Amino acid sequence: MVRRTSSRQYHWSIVKSPGKQEVKSFEDLEVWKACRTLRRKIFEITRDFPAEEKYGLARQMRDAAISSTANIAEGYGRFHYQENIQFCRQSRGSLYEILDHLTTAVDQAYISQEHFDDLKTQVMTSVRLLNGYLRMLQKTKLGTLPR
Repeated sequence: MVRRTSSRQYHWSIVKSPGKQEVKSFEDLEVWKACRTLRRKIFEITRDFPAEEKYGLARQMRDAAISSTANIAEGYGRFHYQENIQFCRQSRGSLYEILDHLTTAVDQAYISQEHFDDLKTQVMTSVRLLNGYLRMLQKTKLGTLPR
């Protein structure tokens, strides 16, 4: 849980909730962990793409996957809630970019429908977790998060 120190600033003063793991860094965030898992899978499947896609679709997919975790990390390190929220929104955009690239990959028969379905599920899980994190940040920013 994030505890607000003023209306414009915050620090990551962590309060351990019952049944919840203490968050000491962005690496402890469930949403970051989910995006990291997705990033690993994207790197794994793009290794098998045709050579002509090495700097095309494969590179774009990898960049979007990297962006999904990097923006969560960068937002976590920001001083203001609104900055963190903006970086998380960019991460969400990267997740949807991955989903579009996966559609292209299955259409071009670079991945199987089974791989597509698995990765789409992972993308949507990451989006769901990110939306929950964004709601928490917004409520904390507004001072409406229950204590």
